[in-house]
Amino acid sequence: MLIAVDFDGTIVTHEYPNIGKEVPFAIATLKQLIKDGHRLVLWTNRKGELLEEALEWCRKRGVEFYAANKNYPEEDEKTTTEPRKIKVDLFIDDRNVGGLPDWGIIYELITHRMTLAEYIMNHTGQSVAPKKKHWWF
Repeated sequence: MLIAVDFDGTIVTHEYPNIGKEVPFAIATLKQLIKDGHRLVLWTNRKGELLEEALEWCRKRGVEFYAANKNYPEEDEKTTTEPRKIKVDLFIDDRNVGGLPDWGIIYELITHRMTLAEYIMNHTGQSVAPKKKHWWF
């Protein structure tokens, strides 16, 4: 899969424009996803020097992204228009509804191609589907 990954609040704690501390197991999980054959795109608000700092921080820890703020490495930033959209199979971002799951859960969801609702059902036996409303509501 092609997976977009946010940086601040997802790989590292929020300390923008500085680089925060690694979110536990983020780097290990990203390395395993790459090893499993997935392509990772760093999709972040960082640009210019701040983007390069984030990429270098990840490189030093063994994570090399397929592309950064682009759909593919050869994409020409001069010919793209705003607002930008990226075509990926999955986004990993701390701004998800419900927040960022633990990186171990993220890896399991991707590996087994399941939703978070399916994960919860499999591990707790509880459904996360909303209760049906009565006809008068």
